[in-house]
Amino acid sequence: MIKLDNISKRYDMGAVSVTALSDISLEIGTAEFVVVLGPSGSGKTTLLNIIGGLDSPTVGSVTVDNCEITNSGRIDKFAFRRQKIGFIFQSFNLFPTLTALENVQFAVDLKGLPDAVQVARRYLEDVGLGPRVEHFPHELSGGEQQRVAIARALATGNPVLLADEPTGELDFQTGIQILKLLEAQINADKTVLVVTHNREISRVADRVIELSSGEIVGDGAPTGGRADISDLHW
Repeated sequence: MIKLDNISKRYDMGAVSVTALSDISLEIGTAEFVVVLGPSGSGKTTLLNIIGGLDSPTVGSVTVDNCEITNSGRIDKFAFRRQKIGFIFQSFNLFPTLTALENVQFAVDLKGLPDAVQVARRYLEDVGLGPRVEHFPHELSGGEQQRVAIARALATGNPVLLADEPTGELDFQTGIQILKLLEAQINADKTVLVVTHNREISRVADRVIELSSGEIVGDGAPTGGRADISDLHW
């Protein structure tokens, strides 16, 4: 589903060049639940943005669901994201003047799918927000806003879900709810990639990719085997 070949990313800031990623190569299969683990500044979000077509590598190639996007232009990358990627951001990125229903409906309309209102309502019900669909983001808790963002990502039906610190601003119980929603997508053959600095979350992944200073320093199953979400504590 995802293939990166010798990816590097450098940012030139005047006379200073900062390397965010250095010679990253990896493959991620369909229906894998992958956690990218590392401290702040390790390159996690840069990696996520390159896979999602929000950024481009300085060198190397990126292929997602048989789409080679490395040298794609802005319009082509927009079309790629619309068809292939569901983003779940830590900051939610909801439209403040739209209700929960309208936020999800917008993504469905953008994808060009029929029955957008019904589809949006169904996914909001799936994430437990049926009674809150007419509420605006400022009327929802952080956990509820994150569930709207997840419903929006799921409603497109896109095969890849990219989640950047999806539990970072949430209390423990709400974070567990979010992880259960993400884990359930594997049964629908979605590929889920979660970026986090929280090592405890990595225990529920099929695979843990560890980054440090822009390099992969670990790639494999969680230490001790995959845990059940109910066993997590932080």
